[in-house]
Amino acid sequence: MNILNLRTGIGYDTHKIKAGRPLVLCGVRVPSDFGLEGHSDADVMIHALMDALLGAAGLFDIGYYFPNTDNNFKNISSMKLLEKVKGLLADKNYIIINVDMVLISEKPKISPHVSAMKENISRALQIDESAVGVKATTNEKMGHLGRAEGMAAYASALIYKGSSK
Repeated sequence: MNILNLRTGIGYDTHKIKAGRPLVLCGVRVPSDFGLEGHSDADVMIHALMDALLGAAGLFDIGYYFPNTDNNFKNISSMKLLEKVKGLLADKNYIIINVDMVLISEKPKISPHVSAMKENISRALQIDESAVGVKATTNEKMGHLGRAEGMAAYASALIYKGSSK
């Protein structure tokens, strides 16, 4: 492996809390009395991950590929969009090595759901679960995230530029 073909990307996303909507994180419906506001399913962690992958490949952001003005993406599962991002990278001969995400949220606890989240991402990206990091932290009750007005996520990705087929 030529290390000059390694590329990294960082993604960030945030969504407001919205009552009466399901909370979906990494494709898992997490029991909660609120969800997140958004055009799609508002999976904040997957949105950050998609931007990390696209950025690593030097491509445009998710708003370019999946604009919130396009009704084809209304309430769509972000996991389906992640699979499309995987396809965009594969078309350019990129191989995903590993991904890592952190959710910033005061509640709910995601630890009971991390295994299912990792499994979903592993399947969508066709990488081993050991190459998927999923974790959470609070904002120590500071700012809009600390007041539980929303959630945010950061993601990083490491990809490799393979040879042309």
